[in-house]
Amino acid sequence: MFNLLKTAILMAAITALFMLIGAYIGGRQGMTVALLVAVGMNFFSYWFSDKLVLRMYDAREVDETTAPQFHRTIRELAAQAGLPMPRVYLIEEDAPNAFATGRDPQHAAVAATTGILRVLNDRELRGVMAHELAHVLHRDILISTITATMAGAISMLANFAMFFGGRDSEGRPANPIAGLVVALLAPLAAGLIQMAISRAREFEADRGGAEISGDPRALASALEKIQRYAQGIPLEAAERNPATAQMMIVNPLSGGGLRGLFSTHPSTEERVDRLLQMAAAAGR
Repeated sequence: MFNLLKTAILMAAITALFMLIGAYIGGRQGMTVALLVAVGMNFFSYWFSDKLVLRMYDAREVDETTAPQFHRTIRELAAQAGLPMPRVYLIEEDAPNAFATGRDPQHAAVAATTGILRVLNDRELRGVMAHELAHVLHRDILISTITATMAGAISMLANFAMFFGGRDSEGRPANPIAGLVVALLAPLAAGLIQMAISRAREFEADRGGAEISGDPRALASALEKIQRYAQGIPLEAAERNPATAQMMIVNPLSGGGLRGLFSTHPSTEERVDRLLQMAAAAGR
């Protein structure tokens, strides 16, 4: 419940930031224009982002014939979660990872690398794919699409503010120093909010995935394995398309230190700790 409330507050914050910058740049009309631009960008992302990302990763769709065990695992987990059967894809990559995409549960897809099928045992793989189905159940793909679009639009508007300046509430040119400050700080603030939303949704997907699979310890073990492999085996498709790394169950491009503030995922250690606490509380 805490993560759901946190997500709602952060979504409101990034929307308010976008509207304020729109108002700053264009005065009274700027906020309206900015909102219309955001709606248009969100509409495109909502309908086409799944096809784009699957193409970026050269994912191939599989079925009961081409990947019987993996496909059966997804079918069983989807039934347990009360979800329609998603489309199932495999990606020819040695690095173990997985993601979910699609605009809603009726048009969802889950994808995993061939590496993850080799690295994880059956229990761990069920935990990972249950995590991805939890993203589908919570409509996290839509949430992440909206926040990413808003953050990108804020950066775009901030650049306009730097080059063209802003307007005050009466439509008069604003202080150019203020425009520079907006151009520098607005994208930073938007990025921090976007990453905070993403981390909250990952915690919720861990919890939901553990409930769907009924095996939080298996998901914890899988996260530890994936993290270890991610440090030594690059996910080449993610390196070519770094904006998509946030979709993975473990971010293949994450780093430590101050970069944690801009990480799309919580630390693996914290995720594992929460899952083990969940298992202990359930007596598993």
